[in-house]
Amino acid sequence: MSNPVLVPVLGDQLTRTLSSLRGCAKEDTVILMMEVWDEATYVKHHKQKIVLIFSAMRHFAAELRDAGWRVDYVKLTDEDNSGSFTGEVARAIERHTPRKLRVTEAGEWRVQQQIEEWPDKFACEVELLPDDRFLCSHAEFRDWADGRKHLTMEHFYREMRRKTGLLMRDDGKPVGGEWNYDAENRQSPDSGINPPPAPKFEPDDITGEVITLVKDHFGDHFGDLEPFGWPVTSDQAQEAADAFFAQRLGKFGPYQDAMVHGSDDLYHSMLSTSINLGLIDPLELCRRAEQAYSDGKAPLNSVEGFIRQIIGWREYVRGFYWLKMPGLADDNALNAARPLPEFFWTGKTDMRCLADCVRTTREDAHAHHIQRLMVLGNFCLIAGIDPKAVQDWYLAVYADAFEWVELPNVAAMVLYADGGNLATKPYAASGNYINKMSDYCKKCSYKVAQKTGDGACPFNPLYWHFMDANRERLESNHRIGRIYATWDRMGEAKQREYLDSAEKFLDSLTPASEGWARTVN
Repeated sequence: MSNPVLVPVLGDQLTRTLSSLRGCAKEDTVILMMEVWDEATYVKHHKQKIVLIFSAMRHFAAELRDAGWRVDYVKLTDEDNSGSFTGEVARAIERHTPRKLRVTEAGEWRVQQQIEEWPDKFACEVELLPDDRFLCSHAEFRDWADGRKHLTMEHFYREMRRKTGLLMRDDGKPVGGEWNYDAENRQSPDSGINPPPAPKFEPDDITGEVITLVKDHFGDHFGDLEPFGWPVTSDQAQEAADAFFAQRLGKFGPYQDAMVHGSDDLYHSMLSTSINLGLIDPLELCRRAEQAYSDGKAPLNSVEGFIRQIIGWREYVRGFYWLKMPGLADDNALNAARPLPEFFWTGKTDMRCLADCVRTTREDAHAHHIQRLMVLGNFCLIAGIDPKAVQDWYLAVYADAFEWVELPNVAAMVLYADGGNLATKPYAASGNYINKMSDYCKKCSYKVAQKTGDGACPFNPLYWHFMDANRERLESNHRIGRIYATWDRMGEAKQREYLDSAEKFLDSLTPASEGWARTVN
């Protein structure tokens, strides 16, 4: 094959219909796939996250070869591996002398900056194509955001409903008469909750090789390596989706915000890793959910909630990320500067909610969205933890975390570090919220009903400490401004009790050791 088209495929582009592959002739194309040290180590990713991505890449390469494609696959330990995407593309150009590079845009800002340098670095033509696996292009999101004072996700979500026709009537109104059924999806866990386990997949030889690779080269990274059970092929992802629609979608809605000690998956789909890698089509999943409602197999509140997470929130945060980068990564509107506590890595804390969330993160590289937002994230917010340290932690520890989805969620949603461009208020809460939505507080060493002093749930004084420290910025917020009237009615003595309790707790925190999360500054 002389002067072929060279198509680099990145680790989160494992889709047979990828824009850079469509229209290519198998006999005139070389697909380049690369395991590179820069991507494996720029943060010290959870061991299972590295296994997931490399195993999924190797399986995808095997599927492409079986389908008749020529794949040039660079393994991490290949002797001449340059360690970077640009370096490996340069070496592949030397091997294949292509007439053209054809590449789908990257999901992450820093990788895209590398790709945009390729036309100046390489002699061959570089064709850059949009990633049309998403519903909303960068240009469409910019047009939607232009001139808006508030980038309200709900308004964007309605546009995506109209665009796709999902849960829409012929007259242009939403099925059921409402756009959003979130009010029905806040049920506390009860004694009758008994979710079936999500499927786990036994590692095959390919995955076993990658597990050994990670054991040998990434032993100092966070997280348990085994047992590993994530889907690593499109067939496995479809099997996981089948199980969700058959067994868990019906109760996903009511219990999507619930938290139960030791019950890590609950009724969640557990499909975010497969979606973000490209193993399964998110719009197809939404169509299946819609069909389940039409067939009477799932209630509207569950189906709408599932669809909203995908065509609403997922598409929205991706658009927001590209609209606000690169500044979003450095935002710190609340001037938070406290180091990340050591227990985020060790799980050694008497706060039962935080210990359980770190445990499932360590064991599975996963915690569901309310654990991430209202336990782990809420703590970081009201304790004033440095946004960069929190961002690195979330990016490192979760298997589904790519920067385009992690950074807006953490910087803007969890930490309010962007000053309210994404979230209309900080998601700060006392222990009462956690008690309502979980069973964590029942056996905790701390007493959730106690507000201050020794033995009080730390979330209680930390909440008021946060509100007091940020009064100048937050008091004018119409969604939380009234809280300050409650604070003022307490009187100076009670306020001092809260502040002293919070400061005593914060002083007791042990900062995390250097080098846990990031290896490249």
